Parts: sequence; C-alpha cells; structure tokens
Amino acid sequence: MYKKIIRPLLFVFSPERVHKLTVGMLRAAGYIPGMRRLMGSVFTYNDPSLERDVFGIHFKNPVGLAAGFDKDATQFPYLAPLGFGFIEFGTVTPRAQPGNPKPRLFRLKRDRALINRMGFNNRGVEAMAKNLARKRKYGLVIGGNLGKNTLTPNEQAPADYLKLFRMLYQFVDYFVINVSCPNVKDVTSLQNSQSLMAILEPLFDFRRGQNDYRPILLKISPDLSREQIDEIVTILIDTQLDGLVAVNTTTSRDGLQTPANEVEAIGNGGLSGAPLTERAIETVAYLHEKTEGRYPIIGVGGVMSREDALRMLEAGASLVQVYTGFIYEGPGFVKRICKYLAGKNR
Repeated sequence: MYKKIIRPLLFVFSPERVHKLTVGMLRAAGYIPGMRRLMGSVFTYNDPSLERDVFGIHFKNPVGLAAGFDKDATQFPYLAPLGFGFIEFGTVTPRAQPGNPKPRLFRLKRDRALINRMGFNNRGVEAMAKNLARKRKYGLVIGGNLGKNTLTPNEQAPADYLKLFRMLYQFVDYFVINVSCPNVKDVTSLQNSQSLMAILEPLFDFRRGQNDYRPILLKISPDLSREQIDEIVTILIDTQLDGLVAVNTTTSRDGLQTPANEVEAIGNGGLSGAPLTERAIETVAYLHEKTEGRYPIIGVGGVMSREDALRMLEAGASLVQVYTGFIYEGPGFVKRICKYLAGKNR
C-alpha cells in the first residue's frame, strides 16, 4: 500500500515538505488513544534471536534509525512504535542554527537515492536536552549525533563537542562524533588524527569522572582513502573509542542513472541510498578485517532492502541503520528486515 499509493502521493511534494507532513501525521496519530499501541502491534517484530548486546548496551533488535530524520529529538514517542531497535538523534550543535538555504533536499527516484545539504539545521543542545529528558518512559536506546556549529572555526571545534557531550551525557545511551558530513564547511578536514585527538581527549577525560559509562563512536566518510581509513583504525585501537559508524553520505556521483544535467542542477550535497550500498558494505568489511572484529561497527548507507541489512551484518556490522531506505520503503521496512533476519537465524 505504501509503495503503490502513499509514496506516489507524498513524492508529489518536495522532500522537506513531505518530511514535515510525515512528522505531523505521526504526531497526530500519537494523540489518538491506543494508536501507539496499535502501531506497535502492526509495525514491530520481536524475536529473541534479534536481541544483542553491543558496547555494553542491550538492543531488542539490530535495526536503528540513522541521524538526520529527527534533528531535535522531538519525534521519539511517535517513532518508537515503528519497530526500531534504537534511534539516533541530531546532528545537534551547541547553538541553534538554520542550516543551509532551501531547497536543500532532493530525490533521485531513478536511483532510489537522496541528495541533501541540510547543514546541521537544529534548535541547539538546550532544546534537545529538554526533549530527551522525557525519553525514559519509552524504553528506547538513544544515540546522540554531535557536530560543531558552522560558524565555529575548526581550531575551536573541541569546545563545541565537549559542551554537547557534557550537556547530553545523562540523557543519551551512546554518542557519535560527526566529523564526516560533507554539508558543513570544512568539517570533514577534522578527520585527520591531530584534529580528532583534540576533539576526543576532552571527552574521554570527562567520561572518566562519571558514574555511568557512555560509549563514544566515530562516524566516518565513505570518501576516505584506504590510507585515511587505516589512520582512523589506528586511532580506534590506540584510544578509548568504543566503535565506528560507517558510513556518512558521499560526494561521489559515479554510476547514477539520473541524467547528469539533472544532477548538476541540484548542486552540492551528500548522496545517500542505493548508489552507496556497495561502498558502505565494502567499508564495513574492510574495517572489520583491519580490527579483527574486536570493535563494534554500526553499518549505515544504502540499506534499501532486507537483503542489504543482512549483507551489512555479514560484512561485520554489529548493528545497522536505515534512513533513505525508510523513506522509500515506508513504515513497515524495519519489521520486514527483522522478520527476514530472524528467519535466517533459525
């Protein structure tokens, strides 16, 4: 029903407008007595074989929602019934910022892909902290995706990440350090070892003084060379990082079916969806091999089918995340993946 009727209707409108409509519909459904429970019974699939413990956290299933869908942690009461094993919010920055000018989100329907240049649009960390204070009653595993403000110079970025880490520590189950988004000026240059260590060390120092342990993961770009990935692996092994998220969106436009003039008219932005699938799985497999499987990896990028999710896990991912696949496949996507994975486990 979703792909035959609902999606064609939604795709008449601009992607960002559809996002607001979808959020509005989910919120409206949440106000109807018993609707969240009904949605949970329709869209959730539970099976003991899906449960797993990763970096000290118990997940009811390995399928999560990637950062970007819920920038400000306002939608988890309405997303919770859709069967996700965990939800990652953000990217959040210390101060509110509008992001890049619109239009900034585009569909490539022939490629089952999206291009975005949102630019870390969000309401800031104080607003997110207030929203997350309510999350415990929903029993969700929550990830916080952290980024610097666009106007913060790179040499001052460590202060931005530390402020976010401190303010969200009591509300978030794990953290993802985002230095790989192609839509914020100069942020990807923070992926070198010197810049990363300047960001990470203050976070490790703060965590040592806390009663509760919060895993810290690093999200990496699919556009890194093998030498750059090896450098990331060295940092992972030599520091107190708990794992990696692979991968972010790509600036590559190779192999697209969409006519080149249409792609050029869209302009800059990060590409996600089916064109990223092979690169994402390849990166996860390489990371798994280089680390000898000793560190958890959240595999994300181009998970457009239940088979893609299985391939990502078989490549070495401990967990997977969806975003563009969720947009194209609809609210039943997570349940279909979970049923398929449970069937493979029998």
